[in-house]
Amino acid sequence: MLYQLFEQMNEWGVPGAGVFQYISFRAAMAVIFSLLISLLFGKKLINILQRKQVGETVRDLGLAGQTEKSGTPTMGGLIILLAILVPTLLFARLDNIYIQILLLVTILLGFIGFIDDYIKVFKKNKDGLAGKFKIVGQVGVGLLVGSMLYFNDNVVIKEKVAVGVIEVDGKMVTQYEWHETHNQVTTIPFVKNQEFDYADLLWFLGDKARDYAWLVFIPIVIFIVTAVSNGANMTDGLDGLATGTSAIIGSTLAVLAFLSGNYIFADYLNIMYIPSAGEMVIFISAFVGAAIGFLWYNTNPAQVFMGDTGSLALGGIIAVFAIAIRKEFLIPILCGVFLAENLSVIIQVGWFKYTKRKYGAGRRVFLMAPLHHHYQKKGYSEQKIVTRMWIVGIMLAVLTIVTLKLR
Repeated sequence: MLYQLFEQMNEWGVPGAGVFQYISFRAAMAVIFSLLISLLFGKKLINILQRKQVGETVRDLGLAGQTEKSGTPTMGGLIILLAILVPTLLFARLDNIYIQILLLVTILLGFIGFIDDYIKVFKKNKDGLAGKFKIVGQVGVGLLVGSMLYFNDNVVIKEKVAVGVIEVDGKMVTQYEWHETHNQVTTIPFVKNQEFDYADLLWFLGDKARDYAWLVFIPIVIFIVTAVSNGANMTDGLDGLATGTSAIIGSTLAVLAFLSGNYIFADYLNIMYIPSAGEMVIFISAFVGAAIGFLWYNTNPAQVFMGDTGSLALGGIIAVFAIAIRKEFLIPILCGVFLAENLSVIIQVGWFKYTKRKYGAGRRVFLMAPLHHHYQKKGYSEQKIVTRMWIVGIMLAVLTIVTLKLR
């Protein structure tokens, strides 16, 4: 909203109005506003939730410190959603297709999570929204996002193409131009000058492969959105774990988006140049500010839990953002903490069912799943588990950025 206003003011010659043209300035403002909203609105919401007795019902799993958390206000994800949406609406260009998609994802997944929390808290149903309905909602969001990214003409990349050779100071120099193309190619980590085109999976269709590439691309988007969203949800089991991990991931995505959306840096690093991707830096800046601001109240001992309202939205945003900047193959590295939490549950359940069917009694790989509960069972303190997982998240974030040159 403010971008259009200041753009008009700049045309009128108002001094200082041109500062809104700089992504760095608007990103900084988004961080500041999201922090302020989280800190100021967060305290008021916590007080309201306490008065309404909107508390979390914590099952007694035999873990140290778990029962003491019973009654802690939940649905704090509303703080995160507000702290993301308001700065984005104020400082981002709302005509940008990527901003539109991210806003839509935030609202839809936040709404699905809110329904789940509402059923748990107000309907006194510990199971919340049935798993199949939650999956249907996530699949629907993935279908919508995949369709918008694939079929919208504004979702393009620019490739550097050789157009000729000229002689400069007695040397032959190749000339290049940026050519805009609408396709769904993505980055392959650790491989130089190689990008993956989803149409290649339909090689058997020959020349028609590109026309039907959406049959591959959209299901993959659905899978990624569902997996990462659930991964964030699984990680949200200890005070500050999901929030801090999301802030680390978001900061890394901000760097990747800024580099991919700037043709100078994209050319220097020899990475894919995505026009308009720089605008997403404003959104992800608000995302990081919201996560850090929420962490003020969510750090151990937590004054509020985000609930599914926050965790589903955080995971979905991360997934869609990575896909939008063509870095979805980096998700297993960047979101390694989420992946480990997800896999621990899949392995635990799968092995238990298999051994029960084969031996008549189920056996476990971990003392408890998700993974953070395994370490709690081993006697590690909650603060130590969370801090060490943050450290692992930072190491994975550094590795993710290093892949830009480690090829």
